[in-house]
Amino acid sequence: MTHPNAPRTGLLAILRQKLFYSPGAAVLTVLIAAVVLLAGWKALDWAVLSAVWQNDLEACRQASGACWGFVDEKWRLILFGRYPHELQWRPGTATILVVLMLCVTALPGLWNRRGARIIALGWAATLIAFFVLMLGGVFGLSSISTDMWGGLPLTVVLTLVGMTLSVPLGILLAIGRRSEMPIISAVSAGYIELVRGVPLITVLFVATFIFPLLMPAGVRVDAFWRVALAIVLFQAAYIAETVRGGLQTVPKGQTLAALSLGLTKRQVYGSVLLPQALVAVIPAFVNSLLSCFMDTSLVTVVSMYDLLGSLRLALGDAQWRAYFVEGYVFVTLIYFVSSFIISRYSLWLEARLTGGKSRRHADA
Repeated sequence: MTHPNAPRTGLLAILRQKLFYSPGAAVLTVLIAAVVLLAGWKALDWAVLSAVWQNDLEACRQASGACWGFVDEKWRLILFGRYPHELQWRPGTATILVVLMLCVTALPGLWNRRGARIIALGWAATLIAFFVLMLGGVFGLSSISTDMWGGLPLTVVLTLVGMTLSVPLGILLAIGRRSEMPIISAVSAGYIELVRGVPLITVLFVATFIFPLLMPAGVRVDAFWRVALAIVLFQAAYIAETVRGGLQTVPKGQTLAALSLGLTKRQVYGSVLLPQALVAVIPAFVNSLLSCFMDTSLVTVVSMYDLLGSLRLALGDAQWRAYFVEGYVFVTLIYFVSSFIISRYSLWLEARLTGGKSRRHADA
């Protein structure tokens, strides 16, 4: 027999408990639902029912809905920027290789000693192939300057380089800030606070316009590598604070116990502290990754055209400029889908790592 005070189950009971538990809540729920349904219908009508899908400028001018013909006309320029039209198979192939390698890296079956070698070799081959395809000049491929890079490949490679190189640098800065040597601690803390107190756009301007003035005569560093280095140095400061927060979650007794067993400081960090700290800050790491992925759009201000910058190039066509909303929706979907996949994977990874640890503690 069911107890009279037992919580009710079922969809209607849950809706009543969550949304219609009082007259005020019921009115507010109905109003919000009406607004959402109305907005959803308007969006569906604009994006699908009344939209023009073919590349027909005259039909777009007469339509009351979206003109997806703009995307059909300009998608290559949006995705690949100013890269030569007839050679755009090269950045497309290079980007696909990077995405495939990211998928391979995410496979749990390769998270062992042998798998680590396979992943390392795979990334080495992928990066070499990426830059060979993008730059050319070998194997009969025509040479393309980095000034012509743009769109999605530029966004992907800046994010990849920025995060890959900033993580080890950030870990070193976090350890340095905790160092018992005052000079190392002060330098690390000074660098972190200085960089975190400056906007990324300022760092990009310095790397693009000021840094070349400080170089010796006749020495020139490509603009792409200056911007990539600026992103690495900027992200490293934030990664450092993230890692330092993770290290503080590890009880101090574990450090003392490891030292009492004769482990060196390097072994303590490598085998005891960092493995626990890095698992604890997985959400913060993913947040930094997504931030880096989004912040690459700022390179437009230094005359580099990432995905968003390439869209602005496409909108330079006066005939299609009126359909900028469709262009931004297209780019937004690319950013959203990429960010959603990354965030869901991070939740799965965090649950896998922390869940395994919880089970071991329960068994003990």
